[in-house]
Amino acid sequence: MLREQISASLKEAMKAKETIAVATLRLMLAAIKDREIEARTSEGEESVDDKQITALLQTMVKQRNEAIKIAIEAKRQDIARREEQEIKIIKQFLPEPMTDSEIDLAVKSIVEEIGASSLKDMGVVMTKLKEDYLGRMDFGQVSKKVRDILS
Repeated sequence: MLREQISASLKEAMKAKETIAVATLRLMLAAIKDREIEARTSEGEESVDDKQITALLQTMVKQRNEAIKIAIEAKRQDIARREEQEIKIIKQFLPEPMTDSEIDLAVKSIVEEIGASSLKDMGVVMTKLKEDYLGRMDFGQVSKKVRDILS
């Protein structure tokens, strides 16, 4: 499970005295714990699964990318570099991203599988893509491709 991998990496980073890695891994574990608490109180679930953790890690990467843009605009290269280092650490726990051709093939196969023919079917296609390829593609960009195919 991803949570155990992150915990093991935290122990290794602590032994190696890698301060940025330790801080980032602790943030990741704290975010997972927060999500588990939220799930327990609202949904009655005991723990979160790897898919939910993957989605959480993707959100963390997006947040850091936005922080990098803001830091560059503010001429704070030191903050931007730290955010880039954190992204590298988080991405170690995400699945390998798909190439554009793999994404195109996946979108076309899902559209055919579902029998989607119009923009009304876009939600169903996106839901199926998220179920099958969570963590492997940027769904903001994929939605444009789905829209193009269905329109």
